[in-house]
Amino acid sequence: MKYIILMFIFVSVLLYSTCENSNTPAKSTTKVENSNDVFLKKGKLVASATFATLSGNLQKAMKEGGVSNAIEYCNLAALPLVDSLSQIHNANIRRTSLKVRNLKDKPTPQELVQLQAYGKQFKSGEKLKPVVKEIDPNTVAFYAPIHMMPLCEKCHGEVGNTLLEKDYEAIQKYYPKDKAIGYVSGDFRGMWSISFQK
Repeated sequence: MKYIILMFIFVSVLLYSTCENSNTPAKSTTKVENSNDVFLKKGKLVASATFATLSGNLQKAMKEGGVSNAIEYCNLAALPLVDSLSQIHNANIRRTSLKVRNLKDKPTPQELVQLQAYGKQFKSGEKLKPVVKEIDPNTVAFYAPIHMMPLCEKCHGEVGNTLLEKDYEAIQKYYPKDKAIGYVSGDFRGMWSISFQK
């Protein structure tokens, strides 16, 4: 009788520990999913705040002196402003593209993979969505597409059409290796790349 009771206890403990172990991966997966959700929300907030600041300053510069003044503002102030916003948000904020204007915005290998994926999705008519990707064990990146808006065509549009020749000359003065032109409103132009430490 004692033998049967001991066997029952042993089997019960074994079954309990097996169930506990089988639940562990599910808890771990939920934790990763929740972590991605947190960085997705945080990335959207940082991108939105950065866009609002940059576009507000850019529109002000354009009103004060046209496209050439806006280009000069971008050349002098855009990167330092993004750097200061990176410190405020405790993140590394970048904008990148397959066709960059400033060579400092050239995509990293990880960014290039995401840009190409977005490009294929855009060509096939898919809706582009923000994503979160792990860069390394300590770093996670938020990527979100940037689409052309009508106002952007004045600096990134088609030369001789939405982008005036004289304005393109001003662009080439500051960015002689510029590739960020030829877009129309609605085009996929690039992406936000915002990395956070875990």
